Amino acid sequence: MKIHHVACLEDNYAYLIIDESTKEAAAVDPVEPEKVLKAAQEHGVDIKLVLTTHHHWDHAGGNEKIKQLVPGIKVYGGSIDNVKGCTDKVDSGDKISLGADVHILSLHTPCHTKGHISYYVTSKEGDDPAVFTGDTLFIAGCGKFFEGTAEQMHQSLCVTLGSLPKPTRVYCGHEYTVKNLQFALTVEPDNEKIKQKLSWAQKQREAGLPTVPSTIEEEMEMNPFMRADLTELQERVGCKTAVEALREIRQRKDNWRG
Repeated sequence: MKIHHVACLEDNYAYLIIDESTKEAAAVDPVEPEKVLKAAQEHGVDIKLVLTTHHHWDHAGGNEKIKQLVPGIKVYGGSIDNVKGCTDKVDSGDKISLGADVHILSLHTPCHTKGHISYYVTSKEGDDPAVFTGDTLFIAGCGKFFEGTAEQMHQSLCVTLGSLPKPTRVYCGHEYTVKNLQFALTVEPDNEKIKQKLSWAQKQREAGLPTVPSTIEEEMEMNPFMRADLTELQERVGCKTAVEALREIRQRKDNWRG
């Protein structure tokens, strides 16, 4: 399994997931279909299906166009998310196959949108798994609670995504990493992992390189939203429970002008 990012719009990422033995590919959130198809051509692969994380236009907005450009393509999206151009609705636990060796598991990760799906992707032994988290989990951050609650985001981040194997690579929907880490330092100013990652991320961006992917293990070390279960973090933000802490940190982030 190979994964390639395709930078779209101002700060979005679409992705190609490639089954190497058959040269078949899935496109994740191909908001600029021509760009994604060009990348597929460059890698010598055929796009067979689209995985849409959620209904927002900057993720699902290319679905109708890619259906015109690739007749017969399947477009997957959350069953309750009203995804534009969707041909195949998925719920949590639904499985999709790509090529010979790539297996995709749909995970319902609501809050940013009510039907948001993250796609957990595994391949042959030796390949670390990957998860495509759209706007639920960002590197060192999380999406705004547009259609859900702190309880839902806690379930999505700390339970659903937090229970994935630690080496799982995290491919998110936007390049927000530097800002997220700068904010994370306001919550945990003494967290060395955040400082190290921020320094690395700034160098990556200066070189015009992406900061994706991270791993679930890294997120548990530096992402304040995924660390909400920790008593010391709850105390730091003056809260008694993980859900309260998550709500408080999100409110601070929403008002932060870093």
